[in-house]
Amino acid sequence: MNYKKNKNLDKNYWENLYENHKTGWDIGYISTPIKEYIDQLDTKNLHILIPGAGNSYEAEYLHEKGFKNVDIIDIATQPLNNFKRRVPSFPVTHLIQENFFNHQKKYNLIIEQTFFSSLHPTYREKYVHKMYNLLSHNGKLIGLFFDVEFSKEGPPYGGSLNEYLQLFSSFFTIKVLDKCYNSIKPRFGRELFFIFEKK
Repeated sequence: MNYKKNKNLDKNYWENLYENHKTGWDIGYISTPIKEYIDQLDTKNLHILIPGAGNSYEAEYLHEKGFKNVDIIDIATQPLNNFKRRVPSFPVTHLIQENFFNHQKKYNLIIEQTFFSSLHPTYREKYVHKMYNLLSHNGKLIGLFFDVEFSKEGPPYGGSLNEYLQLFSSFFTIKVLDKCYNSIKPRFGRELFFIFEKK
């Protein structure tokens, strides 16, 4: 797909969407594939990042399960404030209002849930490099990618299995990259579940 010149998807853009309740990507709960992945984790001291987290039902679920080292990043303040109200016991020092590409820390696990598809495709190589740099030795990037090209200019922006293989294979060992069998109904047949391990 030929994308238009880089859209200005800045802080104001996302704040405006939250203010006007134009958050169609927000399903209101943790998606089944990510919940089931978290359910099989047995190390509660993992350092975990959820970038472009939005209302971050994933972080809420991790918190409920006893994971202590979970960071949430979003460029917009509103979803972080929503999260604070919804999960008041979550440590506020782990709620980070920042541009993801400026973040500096190391993580064992990064969870991808609609963040990649929110970025203009001109940022995809930068995304791969940043994920690689944020992960510790043998760290994992896991989550969901869209396996569809959308008919209108995003966000969200789609993609394909072959594109993801080309993007990530130089920096990550592809452990899993398959059609998602347990997607939520509106996204069934249009998602890939993946587990990439830092090389």
